Order: sequence, then C-alpha cells, then structure tokens
Amino acid sequence: MRGSDKLQNAMFSYVSLEDRIPADHPLREIRKMCDEALESLSRRFSKLYSKLGRPSVPPEQLLRALLAQALYSVRSERLLMERLEYDLLFRWFVGLNMDGEVWDVSVFTKNRERLVNGNIAQAFFDAVLKQAQKKNLLSNDHFTVDGTLLAAWASEKSYQKKENPPEKGSGSRGELLKRDLHESKTDPDAMLYKKSRTGASQLCHMAHVLMENRSGFPIAACATQATTQGEWEAAVKMLRKVCEGRRCTVGADTGYDTEQFVKAMRALHVTPHVTQHTRRATFIDGRTTRHAGYEISLQKRNSIEQIFGWVKNVANLRKVRHRGTKLVQWMFTLALAGYNLVRLRAYKVQPA
Repeated sequence: MRGSDKLQNAMFSYVSLEDRIPADHPLREIRKMCDEALESLSRRFSKLYSKLGRPSVPPEQLLRALLAQALYSVRSERLLMERLEYDLLFRWFVGLNMDGEVWDVSVFTKNRERLVNGNIAQAFFDAVLKQAQKKNLLSNDHFTVDGTLLAAWASEKSYQKKENPPEKGSGSRGELLKRDLHESKTDPDAMLYKKSRTGASQLCHMAHVLMENRSGFPIAACATQATTQGEWEAAVKMLRKVCEGRRCTVGADTGYDTEQFVKAMRALHVTPHVTQHTRRATFIDGRTTRHAGYEISLQKRNSIEQIFGWVKNVANLRKVRHRGTKLVQWMFTLALAGYNLVRLRAYKVQPA
C-alpha cells in the first residue's frame, strides 16, 4: 500500500532528545569525556562571571558548541547557530532542549571573548590530557615538534607600508626586509611568509605542536607570527615547559637542523633527533645518529602531520576565521583538544 505524502504537524513529540541519539553514536563517548573535563573547570568558570545581572550563555554549552563546530567542519559561527536550530544531534551535544532558544551569533561571539581572556582553551586542553595520562597513553621521554602555516583572514591588498617602520630590520645583519616595512591593515599580526623556497608567499600565522611519540597525542601548542626564528623559539618554549630539565628526545625535520636550535636543546638536556640537512653542513653528529632511537624518532616524526591534517581539513583552520595571534592560538588549542577527544575515543573502542 502506498504511503501518504501529506504532512500532518504533530503538536507534541513523545520521543525525548536523549532517545533520538543512537546508543553507539561516536559523540556519546566524546560528550562524556568532554563533560568530565568541563566539570573540573567549574571553579575557573565561576571566576569569569559576575554574580549580578542576567544569565549569559553557559560556558559549558559555549565550549561544546565550538567543539561541535570543529568536529563537523562548520565553517562559521553564524552557520553554527543555524545548525543548532534544526540539528537535534547538535542540540543534544551542546546541551540545548528541543525547544531551547538558539543564541544570536553576536551574543555568542561576545561571550566567547570572555573565555578567550580567561585562557579557557588551554585549561580545557590540559584537562583532556589528564584523562589520557590516567590511561597511561602519554610518553614522558620521547617527543616530536613541528610547525605549520595557517592562512590569515586578510588579503594581500591589506599588506601596505608602515607609517613608522623600525630603524633596525629582522634580517641576518639587521637589514630591513619587506616584513619590516609593511604590515596588514586587516590583521597586523599576520606576516607575509613562505616555508619553502619554491612555495608562494602568503599572509599567515604559524602554529606549533609538540607531540608525544607513544600514542601521537599533541601535548603542547602555541601560535606565533610566521618567522623562522619564531619556529625555533616556540619549540624551545614548549620543551622547556614539558621536560622541566628531565632528559628526553625530540624529533624534528631538517628545518630545525641549525646551530641555534641544537645548542638550545642540549642546554635543556634534550637530545635533538633532527633529520640531517643534506644541502649544507649539519649540526647533528655521530653521538646522536649512532643510536637506534634516532631512527625510531625519525619514523615517529611523520605522525605529527596527521595532527596538522586534521586541524586544517576537519577543524577548518587551513585559513583561520579570526584575527590576531592571541585568538588564533585560542582556537588552535581548542581544535587540538577536540583532536585529543577523538583519539581518546578511538582507544576506548579498540577491542581488548
């Protein structure tokens, strides 16, 4: 018998939002781990809000909404609010009732600024890492470091001459380079940079990740202006915080095979397992390459590209949607927290 195509709007629904989500849906385990991390940040949230006035967007719902945006490649917060209007899965994950009012996008963005100023993304990232630490998934001795370029939300037409350029440039001998004489009027933190000689220059930010080698979790991250010097300095900063004077190893590509970086690593008691440069003199000698661990680090190093691939293609950060290094770092850190949640769920569903 043919079914009828006539639409009859029901006044009530007797199926709850919870029952509409399949029991084996991947977001269920992610939501559980996400809530555990958010619960540990409750006191920190309370310090960011006044006890007077009207209730704002709950910070837990705001963070879960931003995570859903990264996990499902929603390209803007305006589209995210639209998705919350009709997508029951998004409503369930964020914590909105079926009849709950969706926030105006400007209100949502304004409330996000409070979390940015409170550095909540880093706190959430650390809380997720603690769950991985409890499961003994993280290595304390072997790491990999690398950086990637994130295209800025600015056009090259906005790259214009500075009104007051510096007297000393950022060149090797203090000479003035184009980046010293020009800046983007749209995003002053964005720099014109290319990572290879054959590549094209672009206005971008540089994002850095420190990965532990046992399970491939990013354990530290930061964003800087796109400079070669900034790439080395970011690596030293992250390793100093993580290693704390403890002997360990760090793998890296040929871009880190420089005297400055290698000396900085040895000063931190970190063995630099850096790929040797073949077109010029290398600073990685036999005392490093003779050990079997050196080859293992070079093999593990490729895993960090999976992190960058996920952040750029799934979390949609190939071209950032925000301006300023501070906000770019905040969104990059939150995206990495989402990546770690996905990795943690994968370890949970693996057969024993």
